[in-house]
Amino acid sequence: MSALPDLLRRQAGATPTRIALAGAEGDLTYRQLIAGAEALAETLKSRAVRRIGLCGDNSPAWIVADLACLIAGVVCVPVPGFFSRQQVAHLSRQAGLDALLFSGPTTESEPLEHGVWYRRLIAPPAIPLPEGTAKITFTSGSTGTPKGVCLSANHLAATAQALQSRLAQVPMEHHLCLLPLATLLENVAGVYLPLLMGATVSVPPLAELGMTGSSGLRRGRLVRALNHYRPHSLILVPELALALVAAAEQGMLDVSGFRFLAVGGGRVAPELLHRARAQRLPLFEGYGLSECGSVVALNIPGAERVGTVGQALGHVEVRVNAEGHILVRGNTHLGYLGLPQNCGEWLDTGDLGGILEEGFIQVRGRAKNLLITSFGRNISPEWLESELTQSLGIRQALVFGDGEPQPRALLVTDGERSSAEIAKGVVMLNQCLPDYARLSTVYLRSQPLTQHDGYITSNGRLVRARILADLTQLLEAATALKPELSHDQCPDSDAVESTPLSFSGGNKMAFFDRLQSETEEARAHVTNAPVIGAIRAGQFDLAGYTWFLTQAYHHVKHTVPLMMACGARLPERLEFVRKALVEYIEEEYGHHEWILNDLAACGVDKDSVRHGQPDTSIELMVAYLYDRIERGNPVAFFGMVQVLEGTSVELATPLGKAIQEQLKLPSEAFSYLYSHGALDQDHFEFFRTLMNQISDPADQQAIIEAARMVYRLYGDMLHSIPLPVAAKEASDEAA
Repeated sequence: MSALPDLLRRQAGATPTRIALAGAEGDLTYRQLIAGAEALAETLKSRAVRRIGLCGDNSPAWIVADLACLIAGVVCVPVPGFFSRQQVAHLSRQAGLDALLFSGPTTESEPLEHGVWYRRLIAPPAIPLPEGTAKITFTSGSTGTPKGVCLSANHLAATAQALQSRLAQVPMEHHLCLLPLATLLENVAGVYLPLLMGATVSVPPLAELGMTGSSGLRRGRLVRALNHYRPHSLILVPELALALVAAAEQGMLDVSGFRFLAVGGGRVAPELLHRARAQRLPLFEGYGLSECGSVVALNIPGAERVGTVGQALGHVEVRVNAEGHILVRGNTHLGYLGLPQNCGEWLDTGDLGGILEEGFIQVRGRAKNLLITSFGRNISPEWLESELTQSLGIRQALVFGDGEPQPRALLVTDGERSSAEIAKGVVMLNQCLPDYARLSTVYLRSQPLTQHDGYITSNGRLVRARILADLTQLLEAATALKPELSHDQCPDSDAVESTPLSFSGGNKMAFFDRLQSETEEARAHVTNAPVIGAIRAGQFDLAGYTWFLTQAYHHVKHTVPLMMACGARLPERLEFVRKALVEYIEEEYGHHEWILNDLAACGVDKDSVRHGQPDTSIELMVAYLYDRIERGNPVAFFGMVQVLEGTSVELATPLGKAIQEQLKLPSEAFSYLYSHGALDQDHFEFFRTLMNQISDPADQQAIIEAARMVYRLYGDMLHSIPLPVAAKEASDEAA
C-alpha cells in the first residue's frame, strides 16, 4: 500500500468533518472521502481487477476512484477526455486493461460506491509492467501514438510531499481544478497536494468552467466561474494564464482571493508574468514532465526569478550536460509501457537550458522540433507533415505554431487539386486527429520551397530555421484556408460534403472583411456620437449613464427571443448557423437581468425600468429586426450582432472604466459594460469565423443592409443620451 493513502488517513483523522471535495453532485468530508475510497477498494479487490482505466469528467467520483486504486494496489490508467477514438483504443490495448471506471453513468456500466460506475472488459494479453507500477499516465504524445509513462505510488507521494514542503508558507485552503483530472499535473499538484495540506478541492464539470476538449476555452464563462468559486489556488497552462490576466486588466476578474497561481506546460513570456503582477495576480512559473511525476521546479513567493522556472524541488536533482540538455535525477519514472526499461541514473528531458545563480533553472527550448501549444499539448510537426503530404497528395508541408492554441501549416500544392478539394481534405484529416493537433489554418503556395532559396537540404528535408525566419513573407503571398470543425469523429464523404468551409486570403475578400468595409460609413454614426467625447473629456453624469442602461435593457431583453426567432426561420442549408445560435443563446441568456442589477447599484428602481418604455430608436431597432426575420431573410439578425459586439469590443471596457472613475460608482454597476467589453473579443472572433462561412450573396447582402440600419438606429440612441450642459455646449461648438 502506498504512503499517500496513509498520509490522507492521517489528515482525515485531524480534520474529519472538513470538506475535502466539492462537486456538482455534493460534497465529501475527509472522513467520507477515505471511507468511500476504502469501500471501493474492497470492491475492486473482490472483482480481481489488475489494471483499470479511469474515465470521465472532473468530479469527486473521479478522485474517489483514483484513491481506491492506490489503496487496492490496482494499476490506474487515467484516460484523457481529449484522446481520439484511435488513441483510446491504443491505450486500452497497450495497457492491457481489464476494466473501466467512470465518474458518471455510461452505457453497459454498473454503479459502485460514491457515483463511480464500472465496466468489465475482455482484456488483451497484458504487456509486462515495471515492478511497482501504480499509475500509467499517457502523454498527449508528440506523434499520433501516445506513450505510457509508468510511475510508482512512491513517485506520486514524493512529488506531492516535495510540493507541500516548498509551499508550506502559502496558505492554500481552497483549490479549484481547471485542468482535466487525467492530466498528471492536476492529479498530483491539484488533488494530492491540497488534500495533504487539509484544503478543499472543488471539482466542477469542465464545461461549467468554459473548457471544451483539450484546447477550447470560453473565457466569459471561465471568469464567471472563478468569481463564483473564489479559489485560493489554480494550476494553469499559458492560454489560461493569458485569459486570467486579460480579464483582470479589464476589471472583470476578482483577484482578491488568489494566493498562488501556478503556470506551466508550455512557454510563458516574462511580459505575461509582469502584467499579472501589475494586476495583483500571484502567478508563478514552474516546470515538470510526466517522467518525473509531474513537477520538477517551481517559483514561489520569496524565491522567484522571472524568466526561469524556479528552483528544483527537494526530491530531485537537476543539472545541464555539455550539450545543454536539462537532466533530472531522483524521482524519475520506472519506464515506458511496452518498451525496454532503459532508465539510467539521469533522465534527459529533451529540453535545452541552464542553471543560474541560486539554482534557478532556465528552459530555453526543445532539443528537437517539438511544438508545444499554448494549452501544453506536444505535437511533432514531422508527424502532421507526413499526414498532410500522404492524405492530401501535396508536394511539401511545414507545420508551425509553437505557443499557439492550434497548429497551422504552409502547404505547397501541385496544381492538380483545387483549393476546395484541399480544404475538404484538411477537414477530413482534422477530424481523424486528436483535437489538440487539428490545424486551424492552412496556407496554400504553388511555388515549391527550393534548395536554391535555402529552404530545403540536398536530400529534400526542410530547413526549419530558415523557413520560419521568412515565414511572414511566405504567408503573405499564400492563400489562407480556415476549415470549420463540426464533427467529433472521422467523417464519411457525405458528412464532409455538408461541412461548411471558410476561405480567406489571396485576392478574394472574406465576407467578414467585406461586411466591415461596406458598413464603415454607417459605423461612423456610432463612433461620432457626442456621448463618447463627453465621457473621454470627463463630462458625463449619472443621469446619462442610467438612461443608456435603460435603453440597453430594452434591446438586450430581446436578444435571446430574436435568436430563437432567427433559428426557427433558417433554411436547412444554414444548419451550421443554427448550431452557432445555440451557443449564442447559452452565452446571452439572462444578460438583461445583469443590466437591471447595474441600474439598482446606481440607485434606480428595477421595476420602473422593467415596465417602462424604450426610446423610439430602440423600439424601431427591435421592431425592424423582428420584421426582417419574419418577412425577409432571417440571417439579417446577424447585422445586429455585427453592430453590438463590434461596438462593445471597441468601446465598452475603456468607456466603462472612464465612467466608473468619473461617477465613483461600485463595480457592481458595470457588469453589463465590462462583460461585453474586451473580454468578448473571443465572441467577436467566433462571429468573424461564422460570417466567413456565409457564401450565398443574398444572405450576405441581407446582413450588410441590416447592419447599416442597426448602426443608424443604435447611433440615434447614443446621440440621444442626455449630457450635462457643459458637454452639450462643447459638442455643439465642435459641430
